[in-house]
Amino acid sequence: MKELDKKKAIELLNDIMEFELAGVVRYTHYSLMVTGPNRIPIVNFFKAQATESLLHAQQAGEILTGLDGHPSLKIAPMEETHKHSVKDILEESLSHEKKALKMYKKLLDAVDNASVYLEEFARTMIGQEELHNVELKKMLRDFS
Repeated sequence: MKELDKKKAIELLNDIMEFELAGVVRYTHYSLMVTGPNRIPIVNFFKAQATESLLHAQQAGEILTGLDGHPSLKIAPMEETHKHSVKDILEESLSHEKKALKMYKKLLDAVDNASVYLEEFARTMIGQEELHNVELKKMLRDFS
């Protein structure tokens, strides 16, 4: 087993935390912008996504403080596209989830063969992000 690069792990966990906190804001915004006959289930979906993003940020923060890191007070930059059709919102969500997936894969690469706990955390999060990607693609299917 190789030695864990704590500095790199903390940096990646902080990036993840900032990105997940941006997800809380993003998904809350989306939940407020949905209109139309399918509004209620879609609003509930986005509220659940916001709650899950907060949980993911908290999990990353707990691990990084456990590694003696200091959690960031920032959130990742977000762009307001002013596009609020359900299709646009779902496409933006898919883009966000793809970025999250890349971040967790980057963490897995950094901790691979250095920390079983961090590997398992990264793998679990990758699995969840892959599932979100599948769900969003299924939700977008009717729009194609």
